[in-house]
Amino acid sequence: MTRNVSICAMAQIKNQPAIWQHRFQGMLMECFESIMEQTQVTFDMDTGLRNVVTCSDDVFDARTISDAAVTDVVGAHFRGEEKVAQDGISALGYAMACILSGHDDLILVMGHCKESQSESRNMCTNLSFDPFYSRPLGLDYLNAAAFQARAYMEETGLTDAHLADIVVRSRQNGAHTRHARENEQVTAKEVMASPLVADPIRQMHHYPVTDWAVGFLLCCEERAHEFTDNPVRLTGFGSCMDSYFLGDRDLTAHFALKKACARAYTMAGITDPEKELDLVELNDACAYQLPLWAEGIGITGKARGPKWMEAGGMDKHHVNLSGGMLNGNPLMLGGLARAAYGFTQLQGTAGINQVTGLQRALAHGTTGAAGQHHAVLILEK
Repeated sequence: MTRNVSICAMAQIKNQPAIWQHRFQGMLMECFESIMEQTQVTFDMDTGLRNVVTCSDDVFDARTISDAAVTDVVGAHFRGEEKVAQDGISALGYAMACILSGHDDLILVMGHCKESQSESRNMCTNLSFDPFYSRPLGLDYLNAAAFQARAYMEETGLTDAHLADIVVRSRQNGAHTRHARENEQVTAKEVMASPLVADPIRQMHHYPVTDWAVGFLLCCEERAHEFTDNPVRLTGFGSCMDSYFLGDRDLTAHFALKKACARAYTMAGITDPEKELDLVELNDACAYQLPLWAEGIGITGKARGPKWMEAGGMDKHHVNLSGGMLNGNPLMLGGLARAAYGFTQLQGTAGINQVTGLQRALAHGTTGAAGQHHAVLILEK
């Protein structure tokens, strides 16, 4: 029997600069209790939840085997539990595989990250680099992104003014998104006056420190009616990893993103993403990445990002109506945030930014230096 997968419920807390009043277990508990209340799902070994997928990171949690601290909060004691420590969107792909294989009917996905706990995100991401050659140089995700940004600007003519427009739009959209991080509204002039943090990336070009938690209940399509009257189907997923060493990669070539998209599009039956995607949520930790990733997923041509922006491409393709990661999501959960927003749009509960007639959405996640790893998820009504 061919199986399909649906999201039956999603619960999240508000993205905030610092959730000092709760440990991550408390953040997750709020999401967990909401999913239980929405669905009345049980942990019965025959018909209920037998497996849980968690998303966390040892470095950001400051503990080895970070998932060990949350198993009881997410109901995973005496159950199967797997941890994803890349971008959390990979957890949705893993959960899909569990259900499509027939191994499970139901999977609970729970993710958390408290970036505010660390002394420096840059110190954390420096640890992802090779310890002999790259780490001693002080490489981190921010200055690696600066190399990519400069290469992309030289290739395409992307300017500081283009980047300012992306930031202004991100914050405007974020202000209309219920669980988005609250940021000050800014003008393009203010963005262009913000200090450089890694040339050509300015402070406002880079996503702010954020704490957040989220949960999803995934189910085989034939049982979805037991838990919701308004499921959202997952019809495609693709993932790809580029070379580890930064110097081995063409930073604007979209190798991993194109491979991930090809797999997701084939699975979902998409042949023309520019015409067949109604909503696009891209994981833009830095402003320049929005047009760069737009090229990679195929909604504009190679090196056409700035021209696409000038022609109204961001609004035409309903890109990052959530505010995107640039408005504020934790590094490890950016892709889950994109999927969560796609889910609300397809359910028709997105509020002011709701797109009418929406049928299909793309959610994108990435991690690693300058987009080393990419994953793409297709959601449908």
